[in-house]
Amino acid sequence: MNRQSLTRYAWLSIAAAVFTMGLKAAAYFVTGSVGLLSDALESVVNLVGGVMALAMLTVAARPPDEDHVYGHSKAEYFSAVVEGSLIIVAAGSIALAAVQRLLEPRPLASVRMGLAISVVAALANLAVALVLLRAAKRHDSITLKANAHHLLADVWTSVGVLVGVGAAVATGWLRLDPLVALLVAANIVWTGYRILRDSVAGLMDEALPAGELAALRSVLDRYLPLGIQYHALRTRQAGPRRFCSVHVLVPGDWTVQRGHQLLEQLEEELRAAVPNISVFTHLESLDDPASWADMEIDRPPATRKGTGSA
Repeated sequence: MNRQSLTRYAWLSIAAAVFTMGLKAAAYFVTGSVGLLSDALESVVNLVGGVMALAMLTVAARPPDEDHVYGHSKAEYFSAVVEGSLIIVAAGSIALAAVQRLLEPRPLASVRMGLAISVVAALANLAVALVLLRAAKRHDSITLKANAHHLLADVWTSVGVLVGVGAAVATGWLRLDPLVALLVAANIVWTGYRILRDSVAGLMDEALPAGELAALRSVLDRYLPLGIQYHALRTRQAGPRRFCSVHVLVPGDWTVQRGHQLLEQLEEELRAAVPNISVFTHLESLDDPASWADMEIDRPPATRKGTGSA
């Protein structure tokens, strides 16, 4: 899978941010709406997020090297963390501007033109967000997923602004504009929180999702009736790459060749059950008590006479 090709989606996001930022800034200067100002600020954050996504996708696409033997795919989580943080910062900026306008309402001007410009910007963001979401799902990229949700948050901002400005003009109650901006800010905070939560889970080496764990266990359980057991099944995910390690216990009188052939077959089946996974297996004897002493991350000191730590 060529991860370097994913950078074209980051360039698409950057182009969309620049385009919509210009449109929304023009809409704000035309109308003087704090809602449209909040929309423009969100596009500035989109631009920064797009640049960060480009940088991290470039790093994540690098092949493994001497210092990073498992690859660089975790770099995508850093982009998502920054993206989620920027979303929350943008929400704070929107809320601050809204509160100021709530205390000091101002009349709006050239509303139709401003709203028309905002609609064009929202449609552009929606189109790009949908493209990024499909690419994120196809390539299992948390960076593209975070970037897409950021753009969708921007779309919701635009929708809220359109409703707020329209309602303020229709009713004459100018405080509707900043009130809607506050509601939009709250929704954006929730989006940022979800992105941060998923990113931190990846950085903390959280286990694979329940469905993928079940698929791995299903493969291993098929060998139990044959007298083959397993334990110490551990999984984690780094961007699109999955990792799995497991200890496989076989009768002590098996030859090395027989055990090796079993592990080769088992690893092939595990890779077929969960795509894009690296599998590490460790062969142990069912007849050796020491085989049951390494089920946890920290193995206790050896207690058998003449044995040492593996």
